[in-house]
Amino acid sequence: MRYPEGGGLTAERRAFREGIRLQAGRRFAAGEKTAVIAKDLRVSVRSVERWRRAWREGGLEALRSAGPANSPVVTDAQFAVLEEELGKGPAAHGFGDERWTLARVQTVIRYQLRLSLSVATVWRLLKRHGWSWQAPARRALERDDHAVELWKKEVWPRVKGSRRRVGAGSSSRTRPASP
Repeated sequence: MRYPEGGGLTAERRAFREGIRLQAGRRFAAGEKTAVIAKDLRVSVRSVERWRRAWREGGLEALRSAGPANSPVVTDAQFAVLEEELGKGPAAHGFGDERWTLARVQTVIRYQLRLSLSVATVWRLLKRHGWSWQAPARRALERDDHAVELWKKEVWPRVKGSRRRVGAGSSSRTRPASP
């Protein structure tokens, strides 16, 4: 499962991993060897080496969790503002026609929320909040729906004709006269 789909670590699991890193940091201060710490904490030597480098540069604070990796860029309050702006329609934001494209939504986010998001991030944001893409109905401006319905009811049945043969049929393609 990918992060935008709700994957990743829970808060409890993040806290558990942070506890292991802090425990390793206390053991660094006590002067224990990397291999011993890795074996006792049941983690790889490479991870302990990486933690030791971080601990040397920033102490125990460098080993603390930085929070969830997939925290949303746009808060719920900001998205409510965005929904209100989108409800006004594209024309209210200076666009020529009544189509919302991802690039246009991206522009509204940039000016209204003061955030710079990629088009892909805009799509994920909208999808996460239940929005879907809309395909425009492609119809000619000159289309006369009444004339189309009239043609379907009166002309098409005559043109179409019956699919059944008038004469007797045969089950053999090679000998049509056989019963």
